[in-house]
Amino acid sequence: MSYIPRLKQEYKERVIKALTEEFGYKNVMQVPKLQKIVVSRGVGAAVSDKKLIDHAVDELTNITGQKAVATLSKKDVATFKLRKGMPIGAKVTLRGERMYEFLDRLITSALPRVRDFSGVKATGFDGRGNYNLGVTEQIIFPEINIDRINRINGMDITFVTSAETDKEAKSLLTELGVPFKKN
Repeated sequence: MSYIPRLKQEYKERVIKALTEEFGYKNVMQVPKLQKIVVSRGVGAAVSDKKLIDHAVDELTNITGQKAVATLSKKDVATFKLRKGMPIGAKVTLRGERMYEFLDRLITSALPRVRDFSGVKATGFDGRGNYNLGVTEQIIFPEINIDRINRINGMDITFVTSAETDKEAKSLLTELGVPFKKN
């Protein structure tokens, strides 16, 4: 038998049933699910130092377990000395098993390492069932060796769900274990 991530198994066994009871879905296919997680980082200083992009790509690759790609600028901005097509960030899109594994590591080991952590804000929903989370330091991830980083950078983590509303998406993420702050 092949390996199934813990959160994927939990989604199939418990989360579908809980969301169906809460929202009264008639069909299992109506239950919202996590489609992908996008981890991205902007590196504005990369305009002057090209090696910063390589460091960002390597760190995202270590954190997620999947090769990250450099993102390119879309237009010229003279005040920032930025040309169209220059690398200014890094991102990685996770789906399937790697997505569930990353989410599991984020919830169980990375977020609890944040100083004075009391939960993530529930205001990051976009109205279409997607959630955005900002992380201020990459050193919360156990995969990052603190001695080898050259500067502290944050990153954005976007959870894309198939939910129609923010309420459904919040219930889905709460059932999967994302620790939201109590109001």
